[in-house]
Amino acid sequence: MSQDYHSLSHSKWDCKYHIIFIPKMRKKQLYGDIRARLREIFHALAAQKDCRIIQGYLMADHVHMLIEIPPKYKVSEVVGFLKGKSAIAIAREFGGKTRNFNGEHFWARGYAVSTVGLEEEVIRTYIRDQEKDEQSAEAGRF
Repeated sequence: MSQDYHSLSHSKWDCKYHIIFIPKMRKKQLYGDIRARLREIFHALAAQKDCRIIQGYLMADHVHMLIEIPPKYKVSEVVGFLKGKSAIAIAREFGGKTRNFNGEHFWARGYAVSTVGLEEEVIRTYIRDQEKDEQSAEAGRF
């Protein structure tokens, strides 16, 4: 159990979430330069909302993230912010769009979220082992 509680003016908190989301139509778009840049973008955007990405992994067709979100923000608000602003940044940097673009064509609409609670190490291991699991699943396909 984490003893590192954070403080707001009237509360102590330790709120961690496992979040998963995908690109539109689950296209395998998260590779190369986009993959490297998305890491920086996600961390910078999370910091703007006083959040901290504890661990994350970008697969070719989905994102896993263990994120700490203060209770002053709704999880849906933070996920929407991360997806929306990152889509705009990707469009500007990799799609050649400089103005009047809202990034609506990169991320799918939904996401999956679960609270972490006392299972933080289990979630960290799951995220860390994503690539191994994907490779062993690919090896078994024909």
